[in-house]
Amino acid sequence: MTFRAAVLELVRRIPRGRVATYGQLAAMLRRPRSARQVGQALRGADDGVPWHRVVNAQGSISRRSRTASMMTQRIRLEQEGVVFRRGRVVLARFRWQGVAARRPRDFAVRQIG
Repeated sequence: MTFRAAVLELVRRIPRGRVATYGQLAAMLRRPRSARQVGQALRGADDGVPWHRVVNAQGSISRRSRTASMMTQRIRLEQEGVVFRRGRVVLARFRWQGVAARRPRDFAVRQIG
């Protein structure tokens, strides 16, 4: 599976009324330094991908060349019940706490003896 496909699959799992950050998604995909690539993967995503549920690390809507898409993102989030304070999503309340798929080797117990 490509990185873009993995991003789109993960974003589809974000529930209505919740948000995730670009960096959070990158970390869940075990590529913690790839937050920008998460944003690039979301470019041109089809209507089945809730791209509007992804915000930057401060909870703000990231700047884009098209201001209309920024307004669309905020409107969609507010329609889902997400609250903004001073232009930012209240991450403490609305951040999605999804978990990355666990790999068996991450939890392997090493026996000493």
